[in-house]
Amino acid sequence: MTVRLEIEYDGADLWGWAAQPGIRSVHGELQRALGTILRTPTSLTVAGRTDRGVHAVAQVASYDGAIPDLYGLNSVLPHDVAVRSAVEVVDGFDARRMATSRTYCFRVLTRRNPSPFHRGRTLWFPHALDEELLARCADALVGTHDFTAFTPTETAHVLFRRTINRAEWRRTGDLLEFWIEGLSFMRHMNRVLVGTILQVANGRRDFDDFRALLDGAPREAAGPTLAPDGLHLVGIGYPDAVGGRAIAPAEWGAPPWGW
Repeated sequence: MTVRLEIEYDGADLWGWAAQPGIRSVHGELQRALGTILRTPTSLTVAGRTDRGVHAVAQVASYDGAIPDLYGLNSVLPHDVAVRSAVEVVDGFDARRMATSRTYCFRVLTRRNPSPFHRGRTLWFPHALDEELLARCADALVGTHDFTAFTPTETAHVLFRRTINRAEWRRTGDLLEFWIEGLSFMRHMNRVLVGTILQVANGRRDFDDFRALLDGAPREAAGPTLAPDGLHLVGIGYPDAVGGRAIAPAEWGAPPWGW
């Protein structure tokens, strides 16, 4: 049978998804734990290969094999990785190829002083922000654009055009969240996007300059690559025939965390 896992993890001490010899990764920890519980090797396919330090509350992976006992599986996983569900799905389900969308959220704490409770999961940005400009930048992202300026110059990417379905900023108290949904994203793309948008909203870059970056400008023309602390993978979309959306909140943009 084909099994679909929904996974969450704190990426602070993990070197991203991809398994690497001698280094802790989400893939490596899951394969080890599944091998222990199922007593047979598994070959995992993942919906989104997150980078080092990026978190996830609704990652999806698939494999062919038996359904594990969740209690047993989570008992042998490290404290920063957990499997929320493990279910049988249609034969041939592929977590990566069948995904129709991926949703990320970047969290920004905007108060004057830092918070120990947000440390490692939120960017602290105690500077002035024009929230109307935040919204204009998000609106400009919707559609198909050339995002060459928002990924490293040395890259394995060949195609740099991406289609963004939705993008918006939301505020809850001192917390701003940037939500973005598309079929696929390039390496560091969302971290550079947020770093550049914050420059616009802080008055260090013109909005027209930001909009011009979406026409294939070089990497050096865009803003900084922010640390991964604030970035969370929060949803994967699938056709209804193979299980529909995998996302923690019931409504797009609702906070998936309990604090």
